[in-house]
Amino acid sequence: MNEYGFGQLSFSERVAIETGICKGETFRQIAKRIGRHPSTVSHEIKTNRTFIRGHFYFGNDCRFARNCKIKGLCDSACNYGCRNCRSHNCKEYCDRYISSDCARPKQYPYVCNNCESKKLCHKTKYFYSAKYAEAAVTRRRSESRKGIRLSEEQFSEMDKLITKYVKKGQPLAHIYAEHEQELPVCLRSIYNYIDSGEMTIKNIDLRRKTSYRKRQGNKPKVSFNQEYRSGRTYVDYEYECKHGYISEAMTVQMDTVKGRREAGKRLLTMIFRKNSVMLMFLMPDGTSASVKGVFDYLEIMLGDETFRNLFPVFLTDNGGEFKKVNELEYDDDLMPRTRIYYCDPMASWQKAQIEKNHEFIRYVIPRGKSLDPYTDDDITLLMNHINSVKRPSLGNKAPYELIDDEDEDMLKLMYLLKMDLIPADEVQLTSDLFRQK
Repeated sequence: MNEYGFGQLSFSERVAIETGICKGETFRQIAKRIGRHPSTVSHEIKTNRTFIRGHFYFGNDCRFARNCKIKGLCDSACNYGCRNCRSHNCKEYCDRYISSDCARPKQYPYVCNNCESKKLCHKTKYFYSAKYAEAAVTRRRSESRKGIRLSEEQFSEMDKLITKYVKKGQPLAHIYAEHEQELPVCLRSIYNYIDSGEMTIKNIDLRRKTSYRKRQGNKPKVSFNQEYRSGRTYVDYEYECKHGYISEAMTVQMDTVKGRREAGKRLLTMIFRKNSVMLMFLMPDGTSASVKGVFDYLEIMLGDETFRNLFPVFLTDNGGEFKKVNELEYDDDLMPRTRIYYCDPMASWQKAQIEKNHEFIRYVIPRGKSLDPYTDDDITLLMNHINSVKRPSLGNKAPYELIDDEDEDMLKLMYLLKMDLIPADEVQLTSDLFRQK
């Protein structure tokens, strides 16, 4: 009899695999402890490891990219540097190309969990995390079960049969009881197909279903669940800063600004600690979905690498719009894109820089005034005027003036958000600002 276990790996087994990797155990040792074949452990790691894109000069992993001045590899008339080209891959044309990427992920143990240089390494990395491996498997399993799992012919025959008898006024349960042997799916699946609009008949053709009233359910209860703060408190943030894993200079403080009521438009604000540049985004409401939408927009428009360079760490409050932390820290492919920490409750002084900057907003949009009349262009104009204010704390310079001309990531962000320095004498921070457009 085979001594190895069968079936899907459980979460506890994945935790054991992650622990074994971090301890430097071999696949055979890990497999023996969880009762699996070594090839199962190897396949699990390679299939469900988390990819983290490396940071290379101009996104090019060639060893000579930084000092390379070669031009015209694909076209002798082209004067554009090949290392910067996005139309062609210089690796395919250049015989000097030598990859500087790490070979560790291509061989045992296929991940960087126990690598001593992982904290300082800027190359492409892979990590195995039981939590995210479990999430990836669950997502794939869910996606594989979506949609119609029948052939076109089978579905067409089932659709004709059910439509025929429903048009006669027969209940769906009656049809299924009579024709169960002819139907390739269960009764619940038929209801799901009708709900999704895949079949000829619709919910309106099911007389009893259209007579049901929508369930109101119980009123939502106030939740005191603080699980989202686990490992992300202000104490954790200070610890990470103290030990050099992150720095205050790379932190982006984040908050929201409300209008007259809880409902309606809201501002999402971010401020860079290093130069006090404040970003402002007009959201349709104050939900977590709207905040995620801003994150997704920035990541898509700037690119993964630029987004991670600009927004490695966020420090924010405990507002409900920031509590779905996994949706903010990871993109839709479960790739990590940032890290979020939360201030202590009722401790706005822990992110004093952005709180102070909100005063500039209130000069133009007084507290209690609805944000609904304003447009994205209005908020961009206000953002540019605020970031053009010279401040003693910045050496009598404006935040925009502190942006380094060689900071390509920041310049890319400025171009995307239409961020332009306003001449000092033209800066306007009163309610008349929008009347002068």
